[in-house]
Amino acid sequence: MRDSHHTAPAAAALLSQALTAAALLGALQKGDSRVNLQVECDGPLRGLFVDGDTSGLVRGYVKNTLVEYVGGGGDQYLWRPVLGNKGFLSVLRDLGGGEHYRSSVELEHFDLAADLERYFHQSDQLPSRLVLAQLPAQVDGKTESLGVVAGLLIQPLPGADLEAFQALGERLRHDAPSVLLAHAASGGAAVLRALLPEADFEVMSRYPLRFGCSCSEDRVKRALLAMGREELQDLLEKEGQAEATCQFCTTRYVIPGEEIRSMLASGTV
Repeated sequence: MRDSHHTAPAAAALLSQALTAAALLGALQKGDSRVNLQVECDGPLRGLFVDGDTSGLVRGYVKNTLVEYVGGGGDQYLWRPVLGNKGFLSVLRDLGGGEHYRSSVELEHFDLAADLERYFHQSDQLPSRLVLAQLPAQVDGKTESLGVVAGLLIQPLPGADLEAFQALGERLRHDAPSVLLAHAASGGAAVLRALLPEADFEVMSRYPLRFGCSCSEDRVKRALLAMGREELQDLLEKEGQAEATCQFCTTRYVIPGEEIRSMLASGTV
């Protein structure tokens, strides 16, 4: 995603966190459904949009790919200068049957993991602990800023010991960076076993994470049809063709003037 969007370091790091969050939120969905997460803010990033489904398919983009700010020291980003002073985090869940549920919280911590924890508490009345990490690692002898990208979400079952849950959450948050660097190359299950050495630990399911986009030339043409006859004629006169670039995968589509004239002549517009 970073390479296809030509995304600068800070924007790439936030996009990696958001895509990881989309994968985690997608895993909470049921059946063949999707969930999307959107951040709107008044800082230089301006916002981001990601979504994921129950199979591990994710996609997304940031509104400003050129953000390079590094704050603090070392390799740590401080996100307040990037996100600004005001903003909202929104989650849209597919409930199935054409129904959707949307809820939002105002950005308070200006940290994606912390504000998502707050979202779960306010929207679902469910305490949650979320770790979103992007850590530098040595790849082919060079330092790769996104060497390790990972996420961990824990939530208590009904009737659980909340004090034990809180203690576990703090331990995982503290141990995650060092364990990730030591075990990430062996996969997610190895990381979890290192974080949770309890004897009753069990991996219930596995699936690959992957990028995928639903854009197509047919969808672009349907969007053109929705513009109406007058706007299409105006576009044809001024530009001679139609061009569109997908925000998710950066694929560029060009619909030649001949095809637009054919659409107008067929009476479908």
